[in-house]
Amino acid sequence: MSADDIVTVGRPLPKLASVAPAGGAFDVVVTWAAGDRIGRTDRVDLAPAIFTYKVFRPLREGAIPFGAVRLGAWGGSIVWEDDEDLDIGAETIEDLAAATMTNAEFAEFLRRNRLTLDAAAAQLGIARRRVAYFTKDREIPRYIALACRQLDCMLGPPRPGDVAGHAAVSAA
Repeated sequence: MSADDIVTVGRPLPKLASVAPAGGAFDVVVTWAAGDRIGRTDRVDLAPAIFTYKVFRPLREGAIPFGAVRLGAWGGSIVWEDDEDLDIGAETIEDLAAATMTNAEFAEFLRRNRLTLDAAAAQLGIARRRVAYFTKDREIPRYIALACRQLDCMLGPPRPGDVAGHAAVSAA
């Protein structure tokens, strides 16, 4: 190893390429410049962060317009024009983005785990009709996206001979 070699440890830090307000009250559209989501564009609901910390009270109450959001220094955060101290780091935004799921990702979750609409409804504790809606055009709530991520961990890769719904979770 020479003095000029670059050593990397862990996963790369996320960096944002762009940010813009989206249609929801506290939604933004972000494009990633570095990190695990590099090249992706995500719609992220920032409400879990904004409603958790007192520092964001001006955003909650409308004293600072949410639409004034812009990139922070070097893409490491987002900030608001009227108050540079109000910022949300790219890592927090990445965590919130990971807790979302698109309709295509939901359909892929069903296919990957070989879940029928009925089996998915039973595993998620929701109506079969909602599962069908989520595969098409309905917005997927955060709790459903997180439940799907947990089911992915529990179900693991399909084994030969398993039927739709994986016997391992059905028995649980």
